[in-house]
Parts: sequence; structure tokens; C-alpha cells
Amino acid sequence: MSAPVSSLDMLGRQFDFWWALYRRTFRGNVVSSFFFPLFNALAMGVLLGGYVKVDPARLEGATSYLAFVVPGLLAGNAMMTGFGDASYPVVGALKWDRTYYAMQASPLRVRDIVNGHLGLMAFRFLVASSVFVLVLAPFGVFATWWGALGAVVVGVFVGLAFALPMYALSARLGEETWFTLLWRVGVMPLFLFSGAFFPLSNLSPPLSALAKLMPLWHGVDLARMLCLDTWDGPQALLHIGYLGALSVVFYLVSVRELERRLQH
Repeated sequence: MSAPVSSLDMLGRQFDFWWALYRRTFRGNVVSSFFFPLFNALAMGVLLGGYVKVDPARLEGATSYLAFVVPGLLAGNAMMTGFGDASYPVVGALKWDRTYYAMQASPLRVRDIVNGHLGLMAFRFLVASSVFVLVLAPFGVFATWWGALGAVVVGVFVGLAFALPMYALSARLGEETWFTLLWRVGVMPLFLFSGAFFPLSNLSPPLSALAKLMPLWHGVDLARMLCLDTWDGPQALLHIGYLGALSVVFYLVSVRELERRLQH
């Protein structure tokens, strides 16, 4: 009897396919990853921020509105990238090009298929977050170099924390018709009211408490700690634990839902 093949080995067997797919599509992704942080920093941080004159204590230690808003933009960009990568591409692999069905006909297990696609997503989050930090570094918004590197890691972490729930939902429904609605009633409100553009203390206590239950706030606050060098160990562990637990739970749900879908 042959020895069981490890998940890592199965991931390696998919490398050529996912790398070829990435090479065909990366140019548009890199361009959008460059212009999104640049234009948002100029519009929100420089132009609008020029009118914001407040005590740094009210901006969670940021010396300017630009420095305050950049971590929120980074985490928000990671959230939107995660939504995009785990929505249409997953439905496409099930409904249009049926890539997942072709993979299922090989020795790959369902969890190997999920691992391979998530590996591509994680790499894209890494590239997008790295470009984001490189574009905004000349603006002087990062207090330390290690904080900037940590912000890149947070971008990957936040991207996965949002991609996994989306992956599970996309695998379960197998349809794209609800994506626009979810973007309008889910993604955009999260982006606007999770502490990216103003402190949550500006909200009423009930709304502030609700915002702190949302995963994006944990990513924004963690990124802000790193960017501004205001590290708080217990608070950071809370954020990491929350996002990590969310990712693990929905990874298991994603494997189960894709397995169920591929059986039909």
C-alpha cells in the first residue's frame, strides 16, 4: 500500500496551473493595486485631510489625517481584494470553466483544491499589500520600517479573513447574481463604518460596539498599531485571535461546501 500523499505535496502539484493563471492576469491587478492607494491617499489623506485639523489624541496617535487613514485604506483594500478573489473566480471554477471538476478527476482531494486556490489568493494579497505600502511609503505615513512590513502581513491576514467566508458562500450558492447586492449592503458599509476614515468614538455607543464586532475593524486597528508604532500587545492578540478563528472556521466550512457542490 502506497503512503498517503501530504497536503503540501498536493499543493506543489498545482503550482504550475495557478502560477500560469496568475501570469496571465497579474498586469491588471498590479496596475489597480498601484493606483488605488495613490488616488485614495491623495483624495482622502491629502486633499480632504488638509481640512482636518484635530489633536493627534483624537486620531489615535496619528500626526495627520493621512497617517490615520492609510491603515484603514490598506485593510479595506485587502477586504475588497478578498471579496473579489473569492466570489466570481470561485463561481467561475464551478459554473463556467468548471476547473474544479477537472481537478476533482485527478488525485487531488477537495481540501487540496481549496488549498491551491487559497494559496493563489494569499499570494495576490501579499502583492497587493506590498505595492500599497511601497506606493505610500514616500508620504512618510509609516513610523517604522518594521511597522510597514507588519502592515503587509496584516493585509494578507485580513484578505484571507474575508476571502474564506466568501469562498464558503460562493461554493454553497454557485451563483453570481447576489454579488452586487452583497457588495452594496455588506462590503461598502463595512469599509465606511469600521474605523477606516474616522475613530469609532464618533459613533454612538451601540453603533461603536457593533462596529467592533466586525472583522474589518480588527484589521484596521491592528494595521494602525503597526503603522503608527502604537503597539498594544493584548489588543493585538485579540485582533489576531479573532481574525485567525474566523479564518479557521470558514476554511473548514469552505472545504465542506465545495465537497457538497462537487458531488452534484
